[in-house]
Amino acid sequence: MSQPRTFDYDQQPHLFGHPVGLYILFFTELWERFSYYGMRAILVLFLVSETSGDNPGFGWTNSEALVLYGWYTMLVYLASIPGGVIADRLLGQRKTVMLGGALLVAGHGTLALPGVVAFYIGLGLIVLGVGCLKPNISTMVGGLYKPGDDRRDKGFTIFYIGINIGAFLSALIVGYVGEQIGWHYGFGLAGIGMLIGQLVYVWGQKYLTGIGDFIGTADSPDNEAFNRPLTNIEKDRMKVMFLSFLLIIVFWGAFEQAGGLMNLYAEQKTDRMLMGFEVPASWFQSVNAFFIITLGTAVANFWYRWKHKGHEGSSLFKMAWGVMIMGWGFLFMSAASLQYESQGAAAMYWLVFAYLLHTIGELCASPVALSFITKLAPVKYASFMMGAYFAATGLGNKVAGLVGEYAQDAGELEIFTGIAIFCTVVGLIVLALLKPLKRLTHGAEELSSADPDIAAGYELADEKLQ
Repeated sequence: MSQPRTFDYDQQPHLFGHPVGLYILFFTELWERFSYYGMRAILVLFLVSETSGDNPGFGWTNSEALVLYGWYTMLVYLASIPGGVIADRLLGQRKTVMLGGALLVAGHGTLALPGVVAFYIGLGLIVLGVGCLKPNISTMVGGLYKPGDDRRDKGFTIFYIGINIGAFLSALIVGYVGEQIGWHYGFGLAGIGMLIGQLVYVWGQKYLTGIGDFIGTADSPDNEAFNRPLTNIEKDRMKVMFLSFLLIIVFWGAFEQAGGLMNLYAEQKTDRMLMGFEVPASWFQSVNAFFIITLGTAVANFWYRWKHKGHEGSSLFKMAWGVMIMGWGFLFMSAASLQYESQGAAAMYWLVFAYLLHTIGELCASPVALSFITKLAPVKYASFMMGAYFAATGLGNKVAGLVGEYAQDAGELEIFTGIAIFCTVVGLIVLALLKPLKRLTHGAEELSSADPDIAAGYELADEKLQ
């Protein structure tokens, strides 16, 4: 078989200190997330909207809508496992992302059509499209940097900001169009966003030469890296990655109340009047993204300086703190519930404060987790492990749906407070076990760019295999 092309780190054009390819992936993901989060912002609201009126929905109950929300968001991310396998075994990451983009354009376009059949076909195509695109585009970001390059975490943070620019704009634009003009117009607008992202990705292929190319399978006789068994060090790193996925499930199980329970709370129990204007409920989905855009670089720089001053700066340490900080945001929702019980409506600022802490927690945990996977994953399982990460995210989304559904009977005050306590306990347990967990990484995060030959054996790198 022919060897894949090599990505030349040194000859790549740079912009603001990072390879130009990062910004191609940045804008591709920006528009993909515009489409996904735009649709997500109005999905539950559309499902519970009455079947009659100027902007009819499906007329479902809150519980019914949250059940579908949980299943859908779980399947979206679980599909990352077959998406990773397709990349590893058949197409490579770069072509699988292209396939995913095409499926997403078709899926969002189908949602723009009325009718239950079109609705479910559209959701199915989106599930398949996200499964192909999401894990592989994230893996490609890691491949832009040499093993041990300290810019990698910052690169993922920049990439993460792109995600949230898309999320911020979509909640405002798609949310407004969906609520005020028509749900299906909103779904169609999300599809236009994905089409723009696909065009950006096609145009920018020249900056991604050698990144995410198909490198063969274990059956390829000339592919020594796929044929060799995992070393003990690689096995230990696989173990700690799978353990970290439990933390990811907890994080997203709490965080993803945003699109379900908190979305309904904004619509049904929050006083949204502001100077005579009723703020659309879907607009609150943009608050998290706004804070990520404005705080993302500051949080990344804080951790960068923190580590270089000699303090503990491992990914697991950041992720544990991220889970706890995010959990504490639900204490503001507990306060909102108390205000609703006493006054009949909760103030909007409780949601804003909650999303602020959710955002800080997310910035500590999520982009770091993406970078963590690219540092520890063996080359032969690169896309699969990224797919497994997103599958854990999907399970967290399903947990979020179950918790939201349970809150309809158990009470929101009890649920919000319980989430805050549970996240704190989980974070403290991880901090207590930090030393033995770090030993399982065998220093992967301490490998410097001065030792590229050592680092290359352990970190994910899309290089030509010799």
